[in-house]
Amino acid sequence: MSPLDPEELKRTAADIAARGLTSVAVSSVFSPVAEDDERRAAEILGAELGPGVHFSLSHELGRVGLLARENATIINAALRDLAAAIVESFAKSLAEVSLTAPFFLSQNDGTLMDVDFARAYPVATFASGPTNSMRGAAFLSGLGDCAVVDVGGTTADVGILAGGFPREAAGESEAAGIRTNFRIPDVLSLGIGGGSLVSPEGETGPRSVGFRLTEEALVFGGSTLTATDLAVAAGRADIGDRSRVAHLDPEFTARALDRIAERLAETVDRMRTSAGPLPVVAVGGGSVLVPAALPGFDDVRRPGHFDVANAVGAAIAQVGGEVDRVFQVPEGRREAVLAEAREEAVGRAESAGARPGTVRIVDVEEVPLAYLPGGATRIRVKAVGDLDLNGIGTTHAPAGARDTQGAASHA
Repeated sequence: MSPLDPEELKRTAADIAARGLTSVAVSSVFSPVAEDDERRAAEILGAELGPGVHFSLSHELGRVGLLARENATIINAALRDLAAAIVESFAKSLAEVSLTAPFFLSQNDGTLMDVDFARAYPVATFASGPTNSMRGAAFLSGLGDCAVVDVGGTTADVGILAGGFPREAAGESEAAGIRTNFRIPDVLSLGIGGGSLVSPEGETGPRSVGFRLTEEALVFGGSTLTATDLAVAAGRADIGDRSRVAHLDPEFTARALDRIAERLAETVDRMRTSAGPLPVVAVGGGSVLVPAALPGFDDVRRPGHFDVANAVGAAIAQVGGEVDRVFQVPEGRREAVLAEAREEAVGRAESAGARPGTVRIVDVEEVPLAYLPGGATRIRVKAVGDLDLNGIGTTHAPAGARDTQGAASHA
């Protein structure tokens, strides 16, 4: 690996200034192991460019793996200005309706972040919608370990809860077809929802009427056969005018709904990691399409307030602190290193706004790195705690997304 060249960075800064760029991505080889070069590069560039330029550092966003981590950093840098505009729009809307409550945003690990953190790390919001629904499903059902099927108007998102939090995707993921490796929940999406079009053969989706459901579905006086019409015709939902779907052939309706159940079951089965019994919790307005049992999954639950699980998940979200980096683990020192990582994660959660005494460790992951000397091990520890509203104003989001996870949601 080449040593840092300050003069080359200064020339790069001059080029950035000439182009009028205000958001810069910095990425180096093995930065999750040694972050000093990225931080030093940002300092040199910042001194040349001034305070109006923002920096996204790859070790704060992605995991081990150069190209995917670099992509994640570039995406974050590209979204910085948009994130600032969105946060300001939210704040303005709250002010217009005279809401003075503290303002948080939900992020994609089921925890909260404040507005400064959201401006700095917009990629942390990716897939926060399904995450909110899954956290809401855990709260409403009382289950910490289960599969969640979140059915909306266009898609059904299927994920796995472990300890009440969404299982994260392992390794790389794609954002708009681009390989990345930032934290994101492990979710499979299926083109089936309440607004999905039903073909003459009884196949549902992926095309959907979307938000025009109340205009185009048969039960609302429209002329398009949708999955919602099937649910109403079968007596699973009391929506719109049932008399408008009385002409549907019961055999056709049952066959189409059975096909939906089969596809949902196949997706849940793809997500499971063992052959043991797995409860399924159905949430979202479109979950009326999910039957009382799915093929291979007899325990299907639709808890009270299932249609607003997304809002519930945002409202009950906690503050998170996370350590995710490479540690040297000498022989006989494993427990001491893990204890250090746990303590650091708890401290970061409290610094991010968690109330002391409520923080608990929810996930610990160890990955030995055989190609590095000295017992190098990637250790990821996640801690969560309840939001300390009394401490707002004295706490702040930490500076690093990967090494220090911030907190907040629109609750």
